[in-house]
Amino acid sequence: MKRLGTALLYAIVAYVVAALAGYLLVQQLSSNVHDRALEAAMTGAFVVGPLGAIVGFVVGLVRGGRSSAPPQA
Repeated sequence: MKRLGTALLYAIVAYVVAALAGYLLVQQLSSNVHDRALEAAMTGAFVVGPLGAIVGFVVGLVRGGRSSAPPQA
């Protein structure tokens, strides 16, 4: 259970960091002048953020450590 909680915490933090990074990258690199802010917000929230959350979840699972061995009868 601790491992899953760690993975979820990593996923939430990674989502926020990735969404902000995606927003900033689109703001700086997009050639769209009509609605750049909207494009940046949607890309950050719905593309880069979820991808970052998936990566963060996997990293959290790996770094969360192994559960203790089940008791043997």
